[in-house]
Amino acid sequence: MQPVHDYHALTQRRQFFASSGLSLGGIAYSLLNPSSVAAAPTVQKGQPPLPGLPHFAPRAKRLIYLHMNGAPSQLDMFDYKPGLQEFYDQELPASIRNGQRITTMTSGQARFPVAPSKFDFKACGESGIEMSSLVPHMHDIADDITMIRSVHTEAINHDPACTFVMTGSEIPGKPSLGSWLSYGLGSESNDLPAFVVFTPTFPAGSQAQALFTRMWSSGFLPTSHNGVALRGTGDPVLYIRNPPGVSGADRRQMLDALAKLNSNTLERLGDPETQTRIAQYEMAFRMQTSVPELTDLSSESKSTLEMYGPNVDKMGTYASSAIMARRLIERGVRVVQILHRGWDQHNNLPKLITNQSNDVDQPTAALIKDLKQRGLLDDTLVVFGGEFGRTVYSQGTLTKENYGRDHHPRNFCMWLAGGGVTPGLTYGKTDDFSYNIVENPVHLNDLNATILHCMGIDDRRFTFRFQGLDQRLTGVEEVRVVKEILT
Repeated sequence: MQPVHDYHALTQRRQFFASSGLSLGGIAYSLLNPSSVAAAPTVQKGQPPLPGLPHFAPRAKRLIYLHMNGAPSQLDMFDYKPGLQEFYDQELPASIRNGQRITTMTSGQARFPVAPSKFDFKACGESGIEMSSLVPHMHDIADDITMIRSVHTEAINHDPACTFVMTGSEIPGKPSLGSWLSYGLGSESNDLPAFVVFTPTFPAGSQAQALFTRMWSSGFLPTSHNGVALRGTGDPVLYIRNPPGVSGADRRQMLDALAKLNSNTLERLGDPETQTRIAQYEMAFRMQTSVPELTDLSSESKSTLEMYGPNVDKMGTYASSAIMARRLIERGVRVVQILHRGWDQHNNLPKLITNQSNDVDQPTAALIKDLKQRGLLDDTLVVFGGEFGRTVYSQGTLTKENYGRDHHPRNFCMWLAGGGVTPGLTYGKTDDFSYNIVENPVHLNDLNATILHCMGIDDRRFTFRFQGLDQRLTGVEEVRVVKEILT
């Protein structure tokens, strides 16, 4: 943001902590001591947005981002190409490949044989969006989503591509999308972070890529806007419980003493990171009560739990993460990100992609249905996709029942649902080989600009001064909001 905005934001937070910072701890203490509730002071709700934000009335107030790490095959899930059956095991035409860059994993192959999908497709819902048999539950939400078949990126390998998806740049060190939204829009929750991340389990035998914290890091933004990763085993947050022999009152007394010391340091030096430290200590204390309540599914109806599938009550699974995403946004969290690994299928794709799809299909469809029936989908934006697509030609041995696919950044599919997005729409088109975009290309930073727009933010005006530059999520090159997919 502009320096004057940062100054005012800092002033507001200083005033906030000077007047009520220690009282926040008192409120958290009252949760452990109900008799003291009557004496608890009234405090400001949530974490306020920066001055001037949102720039205009948002259609979406919150974001759930479902990232399929490793790059799902668009050819086998969402980009139906029935004519490929005629080209089975034939060489990919040079006019289609057109000398484009390919990875070193297939550049040495003697042939590039066309591998049609072995999965059946059908037109789903009244909209007729085509999806494969891999995702039968998603067939039910076809009329709630916009399917974009023309997303593209420059990155051709996983780490830079995933960094690009989440930060708008292949260069590490930039803030993630969730961190930008936390920084700009704040949160409606006092008791949970503005930005929460899940990294659920995935099927055994999957070809999984590593995940790096830069995908939910705040980069050069204040560290208070880092995504907070909730763990799937043990305590959801490390050290959320007090150690043996330490009571809630002991912890409160310790934090009060720390707050005084840190407040003195803040007044003396004015370092925003000191302010972050004060806020994070208090947030951690309040999370000792809010996180156990969040993860307790006893209040959920049997029908809701069944809708998410048999793994919903197993912490750390994708299904559990999906229902937690809904529960988090109900409690005022601004951004929830779920990163599901294992989609890098260079060989044995039919078996591996079936396992992956079985893991995410039902919970993903359930999340959309659940949000819709609770009236939350209208102002919650949901995004589903990977970091790039897969090649039409087979990597390795090709048979009718088995094949693999290499990385393909030229085009892939993503879908969006909810706040501000036109339901039941298919946008963009690829050639007969799903190798090149022939209609309505959408660059990843166009997509990010569109997400910000749905959240009420003009990406060109949403900047942060760093290293002499007004940095943006969408970079320095010209991007566009894809208004054709918006209501």
